[in-house]
Amino acid sequence: MKTEVLILGGGLGGVSACLAAARLGARVILVEELDWLGGQLTAQGVPPDEDPWVEHTSRSASYSAFRALIRQHYRDNRPLSAAARAQTYLNPGSGNVGTLCHEPRVAALVIDEMLAAYVARGLVTILKQHTVLGADCAADHVRTVTIHDRVGGRTIDIVPDYVVDATETGDFLELADIEHVLGAESAAETGELHALEHADPLDQQALTWCMALEYFPDEDHTITRPTAYHELKAQKLPFWPNEQFAWTVSDHVTHKPLRRALFVGSTDNEHLFDLWHARRIAYRRHFNEGHYPSDISLANWPQMDYWLRPVIGVSPEARDLALEEARQYSLSFLYWMQTEAPRHDGGQGYRGLRLRGDVLGTADGLAKQAYYREGRRIRAQFTVVEQHMGVLARPGASSAEAYFDSVGIGAYRIDLHPSTSRIRDTVDIDAYPFEIPLGALLPVRMRNVIPACKNIGTTRITNGAYRVHTVEWSIGEAVGALLAFCLRNATTPHAVREQHDLLGQFQSLLGDQGVLLRWPHYGALTPLSRRGYRKVLSQ
Repeated sequence: MKTEVLILGGGLGGVSACLAAARLGARVILVEELDWLGGQLTAQGVPPDEDPWVEHTSRSASYSAFRALIRQHYRDNRPLSAAARAQTYLNPGSGNVGTLCHEPRVAALVIDEMLAAYVARGLVTILKQHTVLGADCAADHVRTVTIHDRVGGRTIDIVPDYVVDATETGDFLELADIEHVLGAESAAETGELHALEHADPLDQQALTWCMALEYFPDEDHTITRPTAYHELKAQKLPFWPNEQFAWTVSDHVTHKPLRRALFVGSTDNEHLFDLWHARRIAYRRHFNEGHYPSDISLANWPQMDYWLRPVIGVSPEARDLALEEARQYSLSFLYWMQTEAPRHDGGQGYRGLRLRGDVLGTADGLAKQAYYREGRRIRAQFTVVEQHMGVLARPGASSAEAYFDSVGIGAYRIDLHPSTSRIRDTVDIDAYPFEIPLGALLPVRMRNVIPACKNIGTTRITNGAYRVHTVEWSIGEAVGALLAFCLRNATTPHAVREQHDLLGQFQSLLGDQGVLLRWPHYGALTPLSRRGYRKVLSQ
């Protein structure tokens, strides 16, 4: 097969890159190992982590359209209550992590619908359930990529003009021997306030195997006790206030003990900060009586962070062991909640918790794929470091670094979960709303490979802000538009950044496509504390 743009990975970055490239007339092949597109939003089961201004200020036209289609799907296909139907900014789950908490299967359907017109025109070919086997490279170009059809068993060679690595953990960077970083850099290398003293590629953020749950107080849905339950239950980070299976955790910001219980008060309480309401994806009272007999909540909670072993950069056997252990870790936490957890009403165990795999497209109740918070990152022409965006690292500044080559915007706190080194707690610190520099999308050597996921030129620290849904979409959109621009103008991505006139033309094209390159400068965009984010979202 031949194509102009080959996108490896169907997460949000890959989907957005595909849409942007096809919208501008480029021919695209999109390869995804799973049967769902959408990555962290769908297959990994993580409702959108978005900035507080996403409804009004910070989204591109394409991301706004995506969010509108999700809401429209509920209006067209679900029996919404009159009150819910009247809401302009319908939040189907009324979760407090964002203003659009919804079922992963809905986003997967909407993504397929958004791509359908380009598939019909012959501009886009989608190859689901295909894995990448290898790459044939010559000097600074990839000539051929070999993929495997997991269902049909065939092997396919694809000859692309450009390759987009939108894999969840930057797998193609290693496969094609592209210069990259894994794990933690040292403070000596990056100069960052929060970098570790020594670099360690196997120091990797905890991943989480998410699950969907509903709750019936008068029923018993206790699962079979996982084999390694007692061993996993006893795990404890050195800086954690107790065993990890407990309602008291380490506060993300202060590191003081913080109670994060499943419910606060009655199970029907609309309290903002308990676990159940954090990522609730279906609020039964938004729908006609009986349509949802229970709320559905997506479990992606601190107690489920799996930090026992690294998953990336290890042998296949070690990787598979860690991933299976992560699955068992989540199931063990569920079993603890069902049988041992102190209840809000004084009892013990929430036996009415029931897995809802159907909303995740699985039979076992867990997500199709683990939620990866980081992976391999390219050695880029320009690397975003903490000094470019962290509030503490920019004394005297009132905003993030402004880049001459900005291709998008984003906003999130620098948010790192505990890692496999077990030597420090979370890093959750203020960051200014930021721009996405084109230089961070360009490898130092390769000329026809571009990253479009968590694998761009950030550090371990700044990846903590660039890894979320909205930013990944913006990265992918910039990449897809860039490659279509290069094909149309017979130029290269590196030349676009190097030549002032080409860069200006490309940035104008992005503007015409509804992409924001700069943040509006007014007081509402000052950095927010963790509680400040929640306050804005709740309004």
